[in-house]
Amino acid sequence: MHVLDGGRLQMRRRIYVPDAEKTETVELPVIAILFRHPEGNVLFDTGCHPSVSEDAEARWGKLAGVMTPIGAHSQNVVDSLSAIGLQPSDIDVVVNSHFHPDHCGCNEFFTKARFVVHEAELAAAKAPDGPVQGYLPGEWDHSMPMKTVGEGHDVMGDGRLICVHLPGHTPGLMGLLAELEKTGKVLCVSDAVSLRRNLDNDEIPKNAGDPEALLASYARIREFEAAGAMVICGHDDEQVRRLKMGEDAYD
Repeated sequence: MHVLDGGRLQMRRRIYVPDAEKTETVELPVIAILFRHPEGNVLFDTGCHPSVSEDAEARWGKLAGVMTPIGAHSQNVVDSLSAIGLQPSDIDVVVNSHFHPDHCGCNEFFTKARFVVHEAELAAAKAPDGPVQGYLPGEWDHSMPMKTVGEGHDVMGDGRLICVHLPGHTPGLMGLLAELEKTGKVLCVSDAVSLRRNLDNDEIPKNAGDPEALLASYARIREFEAAGAMVICGHDDEQVRRLKMGEDAYD
């Protein structure tokens, strides 16, 4: 397992921290996670599109005013893969946690991959109010084959990579539970838990679509953690700084 740099954002801290000052901002890492499975390379999320580091508004419109890419940070998933000797054509499967643009922005580059997304997420993205909810067709609506799945989908058919439905942030958000030989269980939860403190304190971010569903997902994540899984959050800068990044790998 490799943790990859997929960009960096600036947002209002109050979106995630209830008692933060209105003008306070926070920098958030964007990550993708690569799994080198014996039967192929699996990528969980694809981060921000490279162009947003120069002109986010041109690609994201008004959304760029809510989550603003930090222009000086130009790293993206394609470059991060290159640093470990892989090209987009080397990716066999992309599992999208959800279809917000900081999680599927580089989808278009993985033209040889098959895509996996929860059925409820695709339905939400296709809904008439999809763009208002942050689903931008240019980010997720491509010609590559897309498989819609439900709870418990086994990505490679051997129990090593299992999709876990964790709704609340969006209707179809999926985590990915991985079984590594030495590290053990790892649960990648994306924006089901953006910051670790949200899970620890039952905090509901302002960008949660369904607060009650999110609290239920928190409880489920805690069950996985109690069973020994390492939880990797969606945008926790402190956690990302502790994780092995790029060339380093978890076995």
